[in-house]
Amino acid sequence: MTADLQNNLFDKKKAAWISLIVGGFMFCAKITAYLLTDSTAIFSDAAESVVHVAATTMALYSIYLSSKPADENHLYGHGNIEYFSAGVEGLLIIVAAITIIYTSGHALIFGVTTQKLGVGTTIIGIAGIVNLALGLYLVRKGKQTNSLILVADGKHVLTDSYTSLGVVVGLILVLATGFEKLDPIIAILVAVNILFTGYKLIRESIGGLMHETDQETLALLANKINEVKKEYWIDLHHLRFWKSSDRVYIDFHLILPYYFTVKESHLEEEFIERHLESILPNSGVRIHMDYCKENVCKYCGYIECKERLEQRSISFTWDTKRMLGDPVYTVPVETLTPL
Repeated sequence: MTADLQNNLFDKKKAAWISLIVGGFMFCAKITAYLLTDSTAIFSDAAESVVHVAATTMALYSIYLSSKPADENHLYGHGNIEYFSAGVEGLLIIVAAITIIYTSGHALIFGVTTQKLGVGTTIIGIAGIVNLALGLYLVRKGKQTNSLILVADGKHVLTDSYTSLGVVVGLILVLATGFEKLDPIIAILVAVNILFTGYKLIRESIGGLMHETDQETLALLANKINEVKKEYWIDLHHLRFWKSSDRVYIDFHLILPYYFTVKESHLEEEFIERHLESILPNSGVRIHMDYCKENVCKYCGYIECKERLEQRSISFTWDTKRMLGDPVYTVPVETLTPL
């Protein structure tokens, strides 16, 4: 493992440990606030912190597991555990939201009794500010290290902080108006927000496990390929890629002049690998080299070619649709995007 990868892994583990430790302290603070106040809204906030501690524990385990090298039972490594972990976190969030709705509904029907709301509100307010800072830190670290699980954990913590701040506003209204049934109503609103967060995490998890195309990565690849493209690269097609933790596996077909030697073709592959790894570190690139045929000359922009049978008559852009599609000589000319 290179020094950069080791540093990347260290940063992920460090961020996960910070999240777990801070989450533990926040849970203790919120459960104390609940015991002091008997507030359903504060209970809803504390319930989400339980999920945070459980989910972060799993996230930490996932980071350690995903860092293990590939073996004979996992030829592509263990990185997909991060998608699974994010999905479990989303499921736990939904369970917490349903629990909050049930508890709040019970309180609305059978009555609400709160006490010491001032102290509880202060504790939840401080917890919300701490979680806001933690969430922003986790999202930033997750993006820096290409860690879905850290980004997911960070988004969950940010939601937790917004929840806490919303609870604070609601409890201030309860203190100001004396209308105690507002407390479980606030809790239900909090639960609806938590449900939406859980859904988004599960949706991202399923997308990753199903290798859903990441449009941002696709555009990044297409722009870099066009940036370094050489005139004798005739066509690039059947581009495919998928993510596993911080690693991106990329493969595609590239048409080169038929008279290129194996060595020359291999040098082109190394050239492309270097440039793609400059934007997607730790990526795995596999290129299938195709040789040109007689019907490709009209698409070829290699002016110095001495084996040309006809002049270039069709110009087209290497856009994402072209790169994902079939070889250029198999598609109708009218479907090509001209230069």
